[in-house]
This record gives sequence, C-alpha cells and structure tokens, in this order.
Amino acid sequence: MNASTDHLLAPIFQTEPRFVPSWSPNADPRVSHLPLMGGFHEPFIVISTYLLSIFVGQKLMASREAWNLKYVLIVYNFCLVLLSLYMSVEFVLAALDNDSSWYCEPVNYSTERAPTRMAVICWLYYFSKSIELIETIFFVLRKKNSQVSFLHVFHHTSMVLVWWSVSRWIGGGITFFSALINCIVHVVMYTYYFLSAFGPAAHPYLWWKKYITTFQLLQFVTLTLHDLYVWGADCGYPTVFAMSMAMYMIIFFALFNSFYQLAYRKAAPKEDKKAK
Repeated sequence: MNASTDHLLAPIFQTEPRFVPSWSPNADPRVSHLPLMGGFHEPFIVISTYLLSIFVGQKLMASREAWNLKYVLIVYNFCLVLLSLYMSVEFVLAALDNDSSWYCEPVNYSTERAPTRMAVICWLYYFSKSIELIETIFFVLRKKNSQVSFLHVFHHTSMVLVWWSVSRWIGGGITFFSALINCIVHVVMYTYYFLSAFGPAAHPYLWWKKYITTFQLLQFVTLTLHDLYVWGADCGYPTVFAMSMAMYMIIFFALFNSFYQLAYRKAAPKEDKKAK
C-alpha cells in the first residue's frame, strides 16, 4: 500500500524515528516533531494564554458593545464539523488498518506505517483541542459570559493537558476508542452550533438541543465502563492510564449532569407555572 496516497496525513509518515519506551520522559518520536508536541511548557503556554485571554477579554469587553460574529461562527463551526467527521472516519480506518481490538488493545510503538497512522491521528485529535479553545474567545467577544462557566473552562483546559499526555506517551492502542466516541459526539454538537449561528430563523429546527447533553452523558457512562474494563483486562495497555481516564470521565459525568439538572430539569417546573 502506498503511504503517499493513503490519506491526508500520509506525508507525516515518511519519517523514520527511533522509538523511546512509553514510560520514558522523552516523547514518542513518531509525533514529537509535530506542533505543540514539545515539553510540558507547550500545553502550559496554550492554557495560560487561553485563561489570560478570557480574563483580559472580559475586562476589555465590559464597556464595549458585543461583537457580531455571525458569519465567523458559521464558518468556524462548519469547519469543526468537517474536522470531527474526518477524525471519526480516520480513527475507524486506522483501527481497521491496525486490526485493533475495540475492547482492549496495547499501544503499538512500532514505526511501521499502520501504527504510526494511529499515533498521528491521536495527535491531530489533541491538536483539535487547542482549536476548540477559540470557541470561548468568541463567547467573550459576544459578551456571552454566562457560557464561560467553570464546566466550560475546565473541560477545554483539561482536555488539552490530558491529550498532550496521551499523544506524548500512549498515542495508539485502545486510546483511539474514547477519542472516536468524542469525535462522533462533536459532529452532532458542532452541527447544532453551526445551525444555531444562523440566528432566530433556525431556532424552530433546534428543538433537540437538550438531547446533546444527554448524548454527552451517555458518552461519559460508556467511556467509564470501557476504561474500567480495560483497567481490569490484561492486554498490555498501561492500567494507570485506563484508571485515570475512568476517573476523568466520572468527573465529567458529575459536572455535565449537574449542568443538565440545572438547565433542563429545574427549568421545567418554572415553565409549567408560567403556562398556568
């Protein structure tokens, strides 16, 4: 099979690095040459810049009119739909290419084409987490500060740090499963954001908004159970990562469930009273 025509990221596979064991402080050389894959200082700078931008942006926008970013949001969200869809397909194809198990798969650190393909798509997923930070800046510029919640900021910042760690040391194996599920969720989520960016005219078609959170909660339950299975299975995958990811998913479930209860369950009685 010709690597140069396999898929969009194929040129990256033409490098032939020597692999350093997964628990080494050195990065996996199959992806260490890619953007934002340096030492810890790189995600730290990204996250610090993100948090500083929120703080400064809210201060600057306090006495200014909100920006109208309608067309910027349409383009941005459409691009993220395409990116999420591409990553979903690529994760499936890479898993099939590697003959990967969907239950528990050790990380293949080989520099052969198929394992490297999986490592690179894991990196692209990590890189996409930095792109998604821009969403918060749009909230700030539009003065939608209520949407810049602890849940929102924690979710975005922690995903950058967690997936930098994943890409640096365990880019492959069953790691692909959680990223694939999240990409599928994001296809739905960013499709909603894309349509809602068109304004009030699209609102009658967005009745399924609350089901996005339900879909996300189902995602966290699925991934928690999956990570617990991987943790208990003896398949060569680092158990500390499986257990850490299970705990991470539980935290997300608790936060998103709290948001769901506040946004939808508690709002329903108020709407009923108004109707009366």
